Amino acid sequence: MQEQSAELLAAIDAAEPRLRAIGDAKSAKPILAGGWSRKQALGHLVDSASNNHQRFVRAALEDSLSFPAYDQVRWSQVQRPQEAEWPALIALWTSYNRYLAHVIARLPAGKLDVMCNIGSNDAVTLRFLVVDYLRHLLHHLRQIGAAG
Repeated sequence: MQEQSAELLAAIDAAEPRLRAIGDAKSAKPILAGGWSRKQALGHLVDSASNNHQRFVRAALEDSLSFPAYDQVRWSQVQRPQEAEWPALIALWTSYNRYLAHVIARLPAGKLDVMCNIGSNDAVTLRFLVVDYLRHLLHHLRQIGAAG
């Protein structure tokens, strides 16, 4: 998981100055017509960090994991990242992901094949969750215009 941790840190280092350069006004505008704003997309990535933090740690402690699905629309409705301060969202996302990189680097090798059930999706391994987390993060950073 050292490689995934390093990849996450590199993504953060590349994205942070790009995110800061976007500015508050642009961050509030939809990325695509009828779609999420950059604030909403970054709020979604904070949710992803939060949910996956729980999954990573719990899977490392158990022989299997069952976790509820994530309802991104309802989470966004409740949290309203659109109304949050852009610098605060950037700071939260950056800090949380730096900590996740620390956690990922220390996941026990013997637990990487623990099966994880997330909602009604097919079971996947902890290893898959980590790799998929990075794929998902990079996908949304590209949408925002902050990928390296």
